Amino acid sequence: MDSSHAIEHGTSRSGRWLRARRNRIVLWIAAIEAIAVAVFHSVSWIPVAILAVAGVAIYWYSGRSNRSDTYHQVTWIFAVSQLLAVLAAIFAVIVFWTAIIFVIIFALVALFFVFTDHR
Repeated sequence: MDSSHAIEHGTSRSGRWLRARRNRIVLWIAAIEAIAVAVFHSVSWIPVAILAVAGVAIYWYSGRSNRSDTYHQVTWIFAVSQLLAVLAAIFAVIVFWTAIIFVIIFALVALFFVFTDHR
């Protein structure tokens, strides 16, 4: 009876389930948070950044060395999803201000052409 699936030492059933799906879970959480920050202007990027710092701290100080595989996976998912949500929020701010700058440049160029027209 040769099994092609080896179980890692120190893992649990729920931990293995989370590990197999953690990238997908992280992307969904980050996408939902990024949409919430972008759509609802009452939700600022600051709470997302605070959650990211908290998530990394929790993972760094207790999640990495915890004996529970499930806890390790949950803290990893939380930390990475919050970091991706912060990156998405920062990217949204950069894109927003880039669009504002281009609108200003286009308006200045249009004003230049309007005022230099000698008809």
